[in-house]
Amino acid sequence: MGKKVAIIGAGVSGLAALRSCLEEGLEPTCFERSNYIGGLWKFSDHAEEGRASIYRSVFTNSSKEMMCFPDFPYPDDFPNFMHNSKLQEYITAFAKEKNLLKYIQFKTFVSSVNKCLDFSITGQWEVTTEKDGKRESAVFDAVMICSGHHVYPKLPKESFPGLKHFKGKCFHSRDYKEPGIFQGKRVLVIGLGNSGCDIATELSHTAKQVIISSRSGSWVMSRVWDDGYPWDMVFITRFETFLKNKLPTAISDWWYMKQMNARFKHENYGLMPLNGTVRKEPVFNDLLPACILCGTVSIKPNVKEFTETSAIFEDGTVLEAIDCVIFATGYDYAYPFLDDSIIKSRDNEVTLFKGIFPPFLEKSTLAVIGLVQSLGAAIPTVDLQARWAAQVIKGTCTLPSVKDMMNDIDEKMGEKFKWFGKSETIQTDYIVYMDEIASFIGAKPNIPWLFLTDPKLAVEVFFGPCSPYQFRLVGPGKWPGARNAILTQWDRSLKPMKTRAAGSLQKPYLFLRWLKLLAVPILITAVFLVLI
Repeated sequence: MGKKVAIIGAGVSGLAALRSCLEEGLEPTCFERSNYIGGLWKFSDHAEEGRASIYRSVFTNSSKEMMCFPDFPYPDDFPNFMHNSKLQEYITAFAKEKNLLKYIQFKTFVSSVNKCLDFSITGQWEVTTEKDGKRESAVFDAVMICSGHHVYPKLPKESFPGLKHFKGKCFHSRDYKEPGIFQGKRVLVIGLGNSGCDIATELSHTAKQVIISSRSGSWVMSRVWDDGYPWDMVFITRFETFLKNKLPTAISDWWYMKQMNARFKHENYGLMPLNGTVRKEPVFNDLLPACILCGTVSIKPNVKEFTETSAIFEDGTVLEAIDCVIFATGYDYAYPFLDDSIIKSRDNEVTLFKGIFPPFLEKSTLAVIGLVQSLGAAIPTVDLQARWAAQVIKGTCTLPSVKDMMNDIDEKMGEKFKWFGKSETIQTDYIVYMDEIASFIGAKPNIPWLFLTDPKLAVEVFFGPCSPYQFRLVGPGKWPGARNAILTQWDRSLKPMKTRAAGSLQKPYLFLRWLKLLAVPILITAVFLVLI
């Protein structure tokens, strides 16, 4: 074995890091404070300090073909969008298949990670852990932080005057588990994110009244997209990304808003974002529009002030006799075991090269896996991040100079402000980001070469879903089954729905779909040229 690597957390990021270290001949030790793997996706009926927490009814927002480990497809009969228990079953199967469990120390809390005195020479870290009341320290050649960013709830009580006088219940969405106790209650949900909308629509069946308060609105997407296909298999394609980034901004923004409004007009439902062109992460909820139509959920603007029993909104309306306020206001990312200046080295903002490496360290022996967010799924993202990080730690890949890394960070931050808004500093463009990381390790598919050598595969790679298998086609970690997995991905997505014979399975013809869409402007241009 090679260098010793400490991995903090045994969620999907930690498992990806473990596997990548083993692929590169490193010696990993994973520290997990709970007694199970899965991290965010392992349901518990009560929130535990220091770990992510989900409610019982959570389903995935990414479909199975888009959120798998790239060399480990889901079983054919798994549904496209899975309940958390089903995903946990897959995660467990992956860990056993890759023989990862023996490298994990369960019920072990990492209390501190500090540079060794000779860090500038060795790049080593002293990791202090606690287990069963005993404290131990060990020296590692590198550290991979995989503890996620859904651990420390953001509860901005100071932003709501009068809240301290409110006499009803008030808690963060991480403490919500199931709807039964809200029978007949009047509930106000603060926040129009995925959790807030999930909780509100679930409570609409039991609570007396449910109100969602939103400061800035949001796009609401359905898991069911064009012709009934999973949204991400149609929406997240290389061709779509190419158009978005190459078209003039005005046309790109118009096309984006048209797609977001295809299911329903957000203005009519009180959901329209303040800046509709900003690519802030949308909400995925199939029930919210119907709940609004049926009157079981109502949308209100931001709360101006609370009283003992009511909320006064910025439009002057009042919600009386509130029993409970649920803050679905997201999370802060923090690493209490690490000196904060290492991650937030400038103006208290996250300063990481490609969202992974602190640029100012003398040695590139610390990596953060799973911090960035994108419209794509987490599992393939952390798999690629971990592969690159393992190669950097091993020494087969080197990072650019500090100056070049900082220039890249500044450039990317400007792009993020343009596309995602100033509040979304860890948001990124999925395909662009994945291609950047893949380029560092030689795993980015060469599309022009594919069109010359394997046109059938090239059409699916460019016009079809940008599925995880694409990043195991070539380079280190190449998977022999990647080509077949790409060509059969629609079979696996359609099979679990084929529980009643009703004709043959209808796969999408993605190239023809885009050809039809492009035919309209081409025809208009041709007519214009003829007339002049």
